[in-house]
Amino acid sequence: MDGFVMILTIFVLALFVGFEIITKVPPTLHTPLMSGSNAISGITIIGALVLAGRMDGSPLAQIMAFVAVIFATINVVGGFLVTDRMLKMFKKKD
Repeated sequence: MDGFVMILTIFVLALFVGFEIITKVPPTLHTPLMSGSNAISGITIIGALVLAGRMDGSPLAQIMAFVAVIFATINVVGGFLVTDRMLKMFKKKD
């Protein structure tokens, strides 16, 4: 039970800190920061692929790793689409 309380405390603190950081980012910096976070999601994809490919892992862990691959991929693709849209806004019109 002691380990669960510690993990729950870290999770709640991470939620609070994440919310506070995100609400303080001005709109002009949101898209560049999001495109930079694509690298982090790429690392998440690699880690989830490694976990999903383990043959000795439990079925629950493999399912969760597969879901992590899907969500991280959606995040990366969405980040690149938003970044591409932002960059098109700055192109000169002919």
